[in-house]
Amino acid sequence: MSLRRPPALAFLLVTVVIDMLGLGIIVPVVPSLMTAVTGDPVAAAHWSGWIGASFGVTQFLAAPLLGRLADRYGRRPVLIGALTLLGVDYLAHALAGGPGPMLVAHAAAGALAGTTTVVNAYLADVTPPDQRPRAFGYVGAAFSVGFVAGPVIGGLLGAVDLRLPFLVAAGLAGANALYGAFVLPESRPGDRTTGLAWAVANPVGAIVALARRPGLGRLTVARLLSDVARMTNQVTWTFVMIARFGWGTAKVGAVLAASALLGALCSGTLAGPYVRRLGVHRAAIVSAWAGAISLAGFGLAGPGWIVPLMGLGAVAALGGTAVQTWITSATRDSEHGTVQGALTGIAALAEAGVPAVATALFAWSLTVPLPGLVLVAAGLVAAASAVVLTCGEH
Repeated sequence: MSLRRPPALAFLLVTVVIDMLGLGIIVPVVPSLMTAVTGDPVAAAHWSGWIGASFGVTQFLAAPLLGRLADRYGRRPVLIGALTLLGVDYLAHALAGGPGPMLVAHAAAGALAGTTTVVNAYLADVTPPDQRPRAFGYVGAAFSVGFVAGPVIGGLLGAVDLRLPFLVAAGLAGANALYGAFVLPESRPGDRTTGLAWAVANPVGAIVALARRPGLGRLTVARLLSDVARMTNQVTWTFVMIARFGWGTAKVGAVLAASALLGALCSGTLAGPYVRRLGVHRAAIVSAWAGAISLAGFGLAGPGWIVPLMGLGAVAALGGTAVQTWITSATRDSEHGTVQGALTGIAALAEAGVPAVATALFAWSLTVPLPGLVLVAAGLVAAASAVVLTCGEH
């Protein structure tokens, strides 16, 4: 199968959007919901932090296992099963009567939200190598759409009822699972020799095994550094813009939405030509340097540079397509799920570990005062990722 199967492709892309919705839809409503159920703003803040961290921790633990399940039993049952359970879990969010059940529900959502792992494995199975940049570009676009839509939907629906966003997300996940049951063929038979023991399915072991694969060692290191920089930017960018320029929430939201939509447009239309023109390795390197300059620029430059820096950020987003193409070309067909699970584990490790450190660095930078310092630090980490890729090219 190739990209000429629109129903299956539509299902996969909607799955990625729903995956990202699960991360973003809760953001606008958790503070108010936690305050409502605890009656104490201080306790609400603590619970909100724990709930947010639980998603990344459980995704880190579960993603490699989900990938190996997809290699062992096939992509289709894992995708549809995870979506179905995710819909049930969103319903549990809506019905949770206190912060404890909400924490458990969101932790479960993190464990189930690694469906992008299986989507990428599925696309690698069914897409010829010369079409993979285009296919992974579509995934990048869907990722950006979900990133924008999650907080927006959460905010709009949460204004009606704090639990309504979760009911809508449950309906979307359930409807997409039902749709996939009818339109999604299996991409490859499962391989029952794929092991599921914790010794081979644990996240640390999966990442180490990925780094030891021929041709993927430096790419694994670069990906980890890139994810650390990305997550630092994700959790501190809003704080930095408010501190540096005095922006209000409306302007911050508008710039974030414009950046994500620009990234989605570029990923959906330019990723294929970009990778074909430069080649996989050079495309990844150019995007890595663009990301480093963009991050440091947001920490140092004035507001007049925002639009050019957004453009560099869009170029950086194209690097995800190049990296996915690079990795799948170096992976056996029977191991795409395992490898994609390890990659998701790397991203989840950054999501679980970076926020506390990044926000602490930002808080310290206000005392200097250099509020853009945390984004400069993120730019330096991204530059280290680019150096790893660049040095390996020679």
